[in-house]
Amino acid sequence: MLRKIDCVMVRVPELTPAVEFYTRVWGLTPLWRDETSVGMGLPETDAEVVLHTMELPDDRGVHYLVDDVAQAVLTGRQAGCTVREPPFEVAIGWCAVLEDPFGNTLCLLDMSKGPRPALS
Repeated sequence: MLRKIDCVMVRVPELTPAVEFYTRVWGLTPLWRDETSVGMGLPETDAEVVLHTMELPDDRGVHYLVDDVAQAVLTGRQAGCTVREPPFEVAIGWCAVLEDPFGNTLCLLDMSKGPRPALS
């Protein structure tokens, strides 16, 4: 049974600049570190973004919730991200796709229109 997202694996070429970037630009907090990876904490969940240098398959299916997609895109661009898909409207708000300086996809989503109704 699936219970929650435990972590999102993000491959980077070097840990130190990636930790600095994800801390400075996206406000993540380093939680733990070993020789090949660093667990980064998000403020509203115990799920982690794990920056790593291991040879693992890429997965681009995770979306990160932000307060405002347009502002997040601006922040990302100013920090060196490439906009792969500019903000577009979705049922609950706005979405955009960025690429970080390390070649990783960042799918950003806001809920400016509110959440979908819960199933009854």
